[in-house]
Amino acid sequence: MEFTLVIAVVVIALAFDYTNGFHDAANAIATSVSTRALTPRVALVLAAACNFLGALAGTEVAETIGKGIITAPAGQHGLVIVIAALIGAITWNLITWYFGLPSSSSHALIGGLVGAGLASTSTVLWSGIVDKVVIPMVLSPAVGFFGAFLLMIAILWLFRHRNPGKTTRGFRMAQSVSAAAMALGHGLQDAQKTMGVIFLALLTTGHVQKGDGIPLWVKISAATAISLGTYSGGWRIMRTLGRRIIHLDPARGFASEAVAATVLYVMAIGLHAPVSTTHTITSAVMGAGATKRLSAVRWGVAKGIVTAWILTIPAAGIVAAGVYWLAHLILE
Repeated sequence: MEFTLVIAVVVIALAFDYTNGFHDAANAIATSVSTRALTPRVALVLAAACNFLGALAGTEVAETIGKGIITAPAGQHGLVIVIAALIGAITWNLITWYFGLPSSSSHALIGGLVGAGLASTSTVLWSGIVDKVVIPMVLSPAVGFFGAFLLMIAILWLFRHRNPGKTTRGFRMAQSVSAAAMALGHGLQDAQKTMGVIFLALLTTGHVQKGDGIPLWVKISAATAISLGTYSGGWRIMRTLGRRIIHLDPARGFASEAVAATVLYVMAIGLHAPVSTTHTITSAVMGAGATKRLSAVRWGVAKGIVTAWILTIPAAGIVAAGVYWLAHLILE
């Protein structure tokens, strides 16, 4: 039974990774597609390839997810907790994807782990959650907004006397680089979260020890799943992020992607923090767009997105807790 549950965790975790890919495809390429810097198909291929490479670039975030959120009990009980957390996260991903809301797959997973952990009376590592989740959750969108705003102000000043047509073409080309950087950051952040969940399952069953690194097969399978999900695309969310918040031009698209990618790298490699790529790029888009004028940003749409952000962790946690209780009753 335990081996079957391990297989189930791996399959469900990779399914979550796939939904994460198509849910968050917009993060890397929506701005480039909306400004016509890249065609949708080329953008998706670029994003999928860079997601795969980014997923193999480190394990810091995976170790935070695997060891720093909850301490699951050993054996079958721990596996049920992990499965419940994944189902809670997948459910919230599908709900927000259906309504076209760019919510955070990362926070859905963390909410699922916390909800299942509380329902099962497992040890929730609150100090780690505050340091690695809550503070970065507030900090990353704030830095994304103000960083993109300031970078765009600098671009407007530096290119104020340049030919507008040549400048636009130049930033369209630059967006190919910034979109690739954003996709690398997405792989570095989001694929590692799935690696962390699989590592947690292996840890509870004794297949790996706490001091061990992430197995290579876990890295490759997670990288492949998120790449395939990204290639399948998330067109509903792409329309929201690329057009409904604000109509971006190439310069603002470049500014938002460049700043968001930088935040993702610093948080993953420097702080080992699992931040939301969705929160970061959406805030950066708002910041770059606000340099036109504040009214250019459709704050009504932004309000709906922020509401989804606030609900993500508790909603995924409630679903995960319900799944845990149901599974516990069936297995008992």
